[in-house]
Amino acid sequence: MRSIGEMARDGGLSVSALRFYDRAGVLVPAWVDPVSGYRWYEPGQLEEARLLARLRRAGMPLADIRLVLAGWAGADTDLVRSLLEAHLRRLELGLSDARSQFSTLRALLDHRENPMTSLHTAATATRLSVAAPELAAALDTVRFAAGSDPELPMLSGILFDIEGEELRLVATDRYRMAVARARATGHGGPRTQVVVPLPLADAMRALLTGEEPVQLAVDGDRVSLETGDRQTSGQSLGHEFPDYRRLADLPAGRRVHVETAAFRMALETGPVRTGETREQDGEPHDLSLLRVTENESVIVCDDGDDDQNNVAVNREFLLHALTAGARDELILELGAPTAPLAIRRPDDEHAFSLLMPVRLEN
Repeated sequence: MRSIGEMARDGGLSVSALRFYDRAGVLVPAWVDPVSGYRWYEPGQLEEARLLARLRRAGMPLADIRLVLAGWAGADTDLVRSLLEAHLRRLELGLSDARSQFSTLRALLDHRENPMTSLHTAATATRLSVAAPELAAALDTVRFAAGSDPELPMLSGILFDIEGEELRLVATDRYRMAVARARATGHGGPRTQVVVPLPLADAMRALLTGEEPVQLAVDGDRVSLETGDRQTSGQSLGHEFPDYRRLADLPAGRRVHVETAAFRMALETGPVRTGETREQDGEPHDLSLLRVTENESVIVCDDGDDDQNNVAVNREFLLHALTAGARDELILELGAPTAPLAIRRPDDEHAFSLLMPVRLEN
């Protein structure tokens, strides 16, 4: 028998993925300890785990994976082969259509500069003063939402948007976005935007331990932060950042004040949606279903609750956003099930997080 850790190591699936596939009834352990709840797998299940990992990397829907595994276990090679060939055809058709659409988009981009994603780096040096506690709080608010996809290098940093007497920090990985601000002085020039890579942003945060103002400078593609006799500097990312103002321009939803600690406890101990996959990074995660009740409170719904107003979100992402909010009380803004969930601060609505909802499989 293999423990869940050994199964994860040898089968190419994470422990959280194995737990998810158990709840979804796709790869159920041979035995579960009734006292500890620990999962154990038979040796023959290793082959199924490796097959499952390959199918998920190939993007096969969960419903089809169930059929493939059933056919595999029953030695029904005709069924397995037909399912694999059908999925390959769907991928090829999707790729052909995507190439056609991207070809059209490239032609449009060749003839038109898109001002919504234009990143302006100052031709001359930009210098400003920022209160260290405010900049530290802003970095803490947005850091969790930064991307790590090597195919999208422009999202692997934090946008520093300098305009007038305000510095805005923004991070996004496409599935969540966080925005914060800090007051700035000494900048009288045009709006300046620069994408600071995460290692440099983390180095900046390490310097922000005092109460005195710090000096931020942008000189071409160089960004530096100076506090007292300490300084850190580095090269900015030479990529355009999405227009976060447009992304944050959302229809108003229902706003509900929540006590952060109590809501966190409800998420951590409450029910999760099983039998679903999250398509956001190819790795399954627990989903929480949220709904605003008639008495204006937010509840975590049961798995079988199919109310059309439920909003499904990645539970881990939501817990991160609550931590980044850094307030005893926060405001949750829920719109349609397809609209992003907003997490706002009661005392500063310019600092907020957005989480993209997860489409549920029917």
